[in-house]
Amino acid sequence: MSGHDHGEDGVSRRKVLECMTWAGTGVLWTITGGVPRSLGIIDSAEAATATAPGMSFLQISDSHVGFDKPANPNALGTLEEAVGKINAMPAKPSFMIHTGDITHLSKAAEFDNAERIISQTKLDVHYVPGEHDFIDEEVKLYRERYGRGTKGYGWYSFDAGGVHFIGLVNVVDLKAGGLGNLGAEQLAWLEDDLRGKSKSTPIVLFAHIPLWTVYPQWGWGTEDGGRALEYAKGFGSVTVLNGHIHQVMQKVEGNVTFHTARSTAFPQPAPGAAPSPGPMKVEDARLRSMLGVASINFKQNEQRLAIIDTPLQG
Repeated sequence: MSGHDHGEDGVSRRKVLECMTWAGTGVLWTITGGVPRSLGIIDSAEAATATAPGMSFLQISDSHVGFDKPANPNALGTLEEAVGKINAMPAKPSFMIHTGDITHLSKAAEFDNAERIISQTKLDVHYVPGEHDFIDEEVKLYRERYGRGTKGYGWYSFDAGGVHFIGLVNVVDLKAGGLGNLGAEQLAWLEDDLRGKSKSTPIVLFAHIPLWTVYPQWGWGTEDGGRALEYAKGFGSVTVLNGHIHQVMQKVEGNVTFHTARSTAFPQPAPGAAPSPGPMKVEDARLRSMLGVASINFKQNEQRLAIIDTPLQG
């Protein structure tokens, strides 16, 4: 937290610091010219209202529908809670992205259940796969549902509200230790996709495994992610959204802001805090404070994105 006083916005620095002890809060970030500025920790309803004037979209991740181990015996139920939170937002987002691991074991019934719940948001949803979505023997169930009109294993781009969105797939041909990999074909496509775009166009890249190196010992990074980021380097505003690690982590490098999202299913340990990654059992009372959704806002001509993380329970 910076030492700035936010009293003029009705939220004093002291109050912000007090709010940090809440379980149910969201952190609102604005990004101007690639540099993030925290507006403080605010109630999720206030945060949703604050983003209403601009184009906003939601990110959910790591639903793991079908997971039923002690870390969360009812992952479908917590996905339903996340959808309920989305439907209760005072300002309806423009659309939603899902950054992978929709399912836990790539079973048809798991994809069906996920679709049944997520469709209740009545939002357009843009998906990228996680490694758990490519477990089926013929690796076809994800692509049959979500791969139409995409390239390769499911990469694509689209434009919305003056922002260029690029969905990448880095869960095929994982490298040593489980590191993500984009591959030469997808990188060539990405370079071509960005060629000719105005450098003032805000860019949002989203993929399952972080494109930046979070903790390589656990495979939390993408081996050739740096090459993808090189292609985006000349743009004034670049935001990279990922899942996979089931916790919020952010960093800024020049014009690029990186953000990983919570899971709606179960938490994982902080990097290096356990012998290995994986579902982390916490007290039942704490579980929902470690799961959640993120909303992102963009205002035309302001080169700014605001990211708000909201736990399922406060």
